[in-house]
Amino acid sequence: MSQGMHLSNTESIPGKLITASYGLVQGSTVRAKNVFKDIGAGFKNMVGGELKAYTELLQEARNEALQRMMLDAQARGANAIVNVRFATSAVSGGAAELFAYGTAVTVQ
Repeated sequence: MSQGMHLSNTESIPGKLITASYGLVQGSTVRAKNVFKDIGAGFKNMVGGELKAYTELLQEARNEALQRMMLDAQARGANAIVNVRFATSAVSGGAAELFAYGTAVTVQ
C-alpha cells in the first residue's frame, strides 16, 4: 500500500478533516483463471470446502486494483480516498475484472 494514503469505505475518516476533493479515482485489473487450478477447484467443488486458488487470485486482484486506485489519487495530490468500493464484471468465460473506486481527498 502507498505510504500515508488513508482509505475509508465511509464518507469521512474519523479524526480527520477533509480539506479538498479531487473527484473519482479508480483502479482495475482483469484476471484469468489458471486451467490447472481450475481442474483442482472442480474436484474441490465436488467435496466442498474453500477454493484456495481462487481466494488467492481474488486477493491479488483486489490488491492490484487498490494500488492502481491509490496511484491515481496520488497523481491528483490526494492523501486519502473515501467511499471506497469494489465491483466485478465478467470479461469472458474465464476472465473477470475487479474494479476499485472512490473519491480522492486531502485530509488533515
